[in-house]
Amino acid sequence: MTPAPTDTGIAPADFDLAHHGDVEVGPGLVDLAVNVRAGTPPRWLADRLVASLGGLAAYPDATAARAAAGDAHGRDPAQVWPVAGVAEAFVLLARALRPRRAVVVHPQFTEPEAALRAAGHTVERVILDGDLTLDPRDVPEQADLVVVGNPTNPTSVLHPAATLAALARPGRTLVVDEAFADTVPGEPESLAARTDLPGLVVLRSLTKTWGLAGLRVGYVLADEDLVARLAAAAPPWSVSTPALDAIRACTTTAALAEADRAAVALRADRDHLRALLAEVAGVEVRGTPASSFLLLRTPGRTDVREALRDRGWAVRRGDTFPGLDGEHLRVAVRDRTTSDGFVAALAEVLA
Repeated sequence: MTPAPTDTGIAPADFDLAHHGDVEVGPGLVDLAVNVRAGTPPRWLADRLVASLGGLAAYPDATAARAAAGDAHGRDPAQVWPVAGVAEAFVLLARALRPRRAVVVHPQFTEPEAALRAAGHTVERVILDGDLTLDPRDVPEQADLVVVGNPTNPTSVLHPAATLAALARPGRTLVVDEAFADTVPGEPESLAARTDLPGLVVLRSLTKTWGLAGLRVGYVLADEDLVARLAAAAPPWSVSTPALDAIRACTTTAALAEADRAAVALRADRDHLRALLAEVAGVEVRGTPASSFLLLRTPGRTDVREALRDRGWAVRRGDTFPGLDGEHLRVAVRDRTTSDGFVAALAEVLA
């Protein structure tokens, strides 16, 4: 673990925290930059969303969606707050909380740090190196707000639930971003159902597995007091009627089973991609990937992303994530034919 630098609370110029993978995509490019599952949303879900348009004349009512998400995770509806994507959850948390020492574990999704800074909070970084796994001792004992992803974007590393649970304590808010949790078969390390950990906040997204990035939908799981504070910080009716209906649709027993089958298929495709990459000189897979993407490093080469783009492949740059540099790329897992083509192009670039 690399010690965190002294921080002023002003967004540093060395990392573009507002950069996201969607800007890498362009006409004629194969999209490996965005981690949304290909071929989604499924037909049944698209039909459900179309049917929900008949209720647009009324203001959104989150009651049924909160109950559905609560049932899926064994929680009371009062412990659920729908959000217009996990990015909105970070903004609401930054508005609702007043941390004295906020810590974000990096490399990870940059929106939590960006939201905290925008709200005027000073942010301290804990930067993981080596195998990119977290030791609870990496986090300062005095931290009263800790943000970590699981599995983490962009590393794809899945931290053990026990490791994250060890970070919870009275007086500290522990935010675990589980936007990619349903890409892991069985979700063995999820904390979504844990109500015994003080200060725990779990964020869930429907974007990745269900292909709803454009709908903007997710939800927060937390104790009733914090949910009430988030509700007070949120704009009225910020989550649309179709988005609320998506929460109901995607938390049924049948939908959860479908998501798990997709996660199993994803794991096989990821193993295929890793095996191909192991045969290519000049590239390494960082950490132990568990989600729908891999973090690659090409030592000594910072030109690989542009060279791949010239060959028709869009991948996510890594140098906008604190803790990474221009030698890093994030690559989405796709079907085996697509992976075969990508690895052939990568081998050509590296040769």
